[in-house]
Amino acid sequence: MKKLVVLGAGLAGTMAVNRLRPHLDSDDWDIVIVDQDETHIYQPGLLFIPFGMYRPDDVIRRRREFIPPGVQMITAPIEAVDTDAQKVLVNGHTLEYDYLIVATGTSPRPEQTPGLLGDAWRDTVHDFYTLEGATALADRLDRWDGGRIVVDVMELPFKCPVAPLEFVFLTDWWLQERGMRDRAEVIYATPLSGAFTKPVSSRRLGHLLDEKKIGLEADFYTERVDTEKNVVVSYDEREIPYDLLVTIPVNMGADFVKNSGLGDELNHIVVDRRTFSPEGHPNVFAIGDAAELGTSKAGSVAHFASEVFTANFLRGIRGLPPLEEFDGHANCFIESGFGKAMLIDFNYTTEPLPGKFPLPGIGPFTLLEETEMNHWGKLMFRWTYWNVLLRGKDLPLPSRMLLAGKESS
Repeated sequence: MKKLVVLGAGLAGTMAVNRLRPHLDSDDWDIVIVDQDETHIYQPGLLFIPFGMYRPDDVIRRRREFIPPGVQMITAPIEAVDTDAQKVLVNGHTLEYDYLIVATGTSPRPEQTPGLLGDAWRDTVHDFYTLEGATALADRLDRWDGGRIVVDVMELPFKCPVAPLEFVFLTDWWLQERGMRDRAEVIYATPLSGAFTKPVSSRRLGHLLDEKKIGLEADFYTERVDTEKNVVVSYDEREIPYDLLVTIPVNMGADFVKNSGLGDELNHIVVDRRTFSPEGHPNVFAIGDAAELGTSKAGSVAHFASEVFTANFLRGIRGLPPLEEFDGHANCFIESGFGKAMLIDFNYTTEPLPGKFPLPGIGPFTLLEETEMNHWGKLMFRWTYWNVLLRGKDLPLPSRMLLAGKESS
């Protein structure tokens, strides 16, 4: 009996067991999935909670609802992995494996930035990348009477990389809807060289911040937060004052990843783009945000990569070479406020281009333009997430990026 252990029952881990279970005979394969809690959170929906567009109940489900028959689920903390002995220590108990999939994601670590945690946390300093943070921020915005809102990205990489930009756009809309825009200043601080760093994206979308009167602090690498002075301080001693600070904290993978000798400095696992294995560990795989693939940590990446991983894993256990390499394909809806959104589609070698998606020349979604259809696409994705992606069903979208229907510039 072969033993497959999957660590993490988020999007990537749940898709993996749903995709693999039908292909692995239950008489020959024992599959176990482990997570530290029972609650699955639809993370793209956290963005909408501070603005009252979603409620907490809209973004949570029980993990077990999405685990297929024939897969054992264990709810317990993951303590360590011994790759030599091929064992996982879970809450004091040992799980043996023949194959191991790590899908424990990445998560905000506010303690990594001096001054971020303290008396001001969830008062004048907030986050929205956790359910608790998004809910607390909703309450704070309900009591907001004006001032300077700073949205600050602490470090790269982080999950849902367009979400901070969406947050400033939705903040502008939220303020205008309440007749408060003239009493507020919105600032976006990022370690990137601009809000949109790819040439075509910048040319087509770079005007949005100016039109919405959103200030940009580029190349801003946060070193610390001084909550007594209400300023964010960069490593080059630039300071940004705030009345309300909305942070995107440093993101890191699970601690057991580093402690087991698998992770980089941020506890992410660097893997081969064909096998999804770290060097020297052919029976260990990392998928989703836990993997360092050199592309965005986003749900679309987890989805497209999952298709490549599943096919190559099934070939690998039969002694066959991998069929194809993951091309870094990602696409993201970007909420821009006022019932509109943008859509970008890209991969490792091709930047976002204008055109139609997913059907060439037809759409219904338009790339690199604000449209109402894109906004509805973003909202409809929640249904797709719960009913299609998590359950390992195929979408009518290729895992590789297509250039058909896209303009060259």
